[in-house]
Amino acid sequence: MTNRSPRVAAIHDLSGFGRCSLAVIIPILAAMGVQTCPVPTAILSTHTGGFGYPEIRDLTDFVMPCLEHWKRLGIEFDCIYSGFLASEQQASQVGSYIEAWPNALAVVDPVMGDDGKAYRTVTPQIISQMSRLVKKADLITPNLTEACILLGENYTNEVLGRDKARSMLVRLSEKGPAYVVITGAFVVPGKISNIGYDRDHNAFWRVDCNLLPISYPGTGDIFASVLVGGLLTGDSLPIAISRASRFVEIAAATAYGYNCDPREGVMIEKSIPWLIEQNTIVGYEPL
Repeated sequence: MTNRSPRVAAIHDLSGFGRCSLAVIIPILAAMGVQTCPVPTAILSTHTGGFGYPEIRDLTDFVMPCLEHWKRLGIEFDCIYSGFLASEQQASQVGSYIEAWPNALAVVDPVMGDDGKAYRTVTPQIISQMSRLVKKADLITPNLTEACILLGENYTNEVLGRDKARSMLVRLSEKGPAYVVITGAFVVPGKISNIGYDRDHNAFWRVDCNLLPISYPGTGDIFASVLVGGLLTGDSLPIAISRASRFVEIAAATAYGYNCDPREGVMIEKSIPWLIEQNTIVGYEPL
């Protein structure tokens, strides 16, 4: 039997300029020893954060024929990993991928908004379909805005506190996924944290992160990709959250130190060697 690398079907958009989505997912997972098989949901000339209105091509009609071809070839996947969806139909298409490979880890990054607001392309219908898709996931990775959208709650940038944070994690898990990670949560004063929940062990985790006076697009994609890579190569949930948090910090601090245009995203090119080293990261604490 031939040994192979862990293999991920990554159902995301592809932006030609600006480090996000498949442009960062593929090199990050490769650096971690994981093969990425991309399924573009849309192609964009740039991402949507600050470059005006990009040229966009919806690839909804590609997603299912790709699945059928892969099934005919007998390709096996260790993970189905979805992100930005260009249409409400694509949510059910991702569900078909999850059903076609039932033994694969099903990861849904419910990309719908940030900073308390839904993205302009996110309709109520997409929110409804995303909520249905979450039920089929093993792991979801919403940011705080997306967590509030899924729970039907108003967003707040006030400190959540431990009890509220744990409640949000549990209620999201009750929608289906055994593992929930919320990024960019305000749990304690003066800190921004990534928090996680493992329902099987009733375990809650928190990783505090350094704040920079600037934000970069694509960090959610980067975080979720490192998290996926870590889990597929032997990390526990708290170790994977720690690894993903630290890589985002390093890449963001590098971009900030070089005074890069924030619209271009973080500098993964100079930061990827840190991932390749695969050092064990212990930066978590119980929530």
